[in-house]
Amino acid sequence: MMTRGLKAVPDPTDEVVALRRDMAAAFRLCHHFGWSESVGNHFSAAVSPDGRRFLLNPRWQHFATIRASDLILLDADDPGVMERPDAPDPSAWTIHGAMHRMLPQARVILHCHAPHAVALACLKDPTLLPLDNNTARFFGRIGYDLAFGGIADAAEEGLRLAEAMKGNTVLVMANHGVSIAGETVADAFEDLYFFEKAAQTLVLARSTGQSLSVLSDDVARATAAGWAAYRGMGQRHFDYLKSTLDARDPSWRE
Repeated sequence: MMTRGLKAVPDPTDEVVALRRDMAAAFRLCHHFGWSESVGNHFSAAVSPDGRRFLLNPRWQHFATIRASDLILLDADDPGVMERPDAPDPSAWTIHGAMHRMLPQARVILHCHAPHAVALACLKDPTLLPLDNNTARFFGRIGYDLAFGGIADAAEEGLRLAEAMKGNTVLVMANHGVSIAGETVADAFEDLYFFEKAAQTLVLARSTGQSLSVLSDDVARATAAGWAAYRGMGQRHFDYLKSTLDARDPSWRE
């Protein structure tokens, strides 16, 4: 029986074991790409149909060390978790708890401070403009929260962020970073990967001081729709990346 975060949790199914391993891989890959930050930032994944029971990384454990068995299982309706010895980071509970309560379709939520995504979030206008295939990939599915108030550890912060994410799969958090929601870990990680590349493109293009060649809404919308046919690419990419982890340190699977 597993007891971290929830009492008397039944032994996990094969599906949950696989989810734990994918999450552990995502943490380690995030660090590999240079998107981790000290022992902060948080990834979560729902294990119940309503999204209210979810996996989360332990408080202040470095992404490079996370194993499948390290993830804690939480109940979004149980605020008492913050009073227990293995309580998660307050901002992780505030953001991910609220999102999993309010957005059951957001099965996996990845939040980090990737450099170019943060640079974009720090612009007075952090809109990701459609300039190419990668930036247009996200056309029509980004929410923007412009009400930065410091560390997001108050209940109202979590509710506001969840509301801003509603109907979207990406949330640009002004003066902060980015959160990505997906149906699977592979889907969410692929969007995180491409969002960082898209933000890099926009930041570099703006740095030239030249006028931007922004795609029309019709072209951007068609480009975003065109990406749907390539969804399987994300799983293939994620499977390859996991194989590189095995070569370096297979303990993520444990």
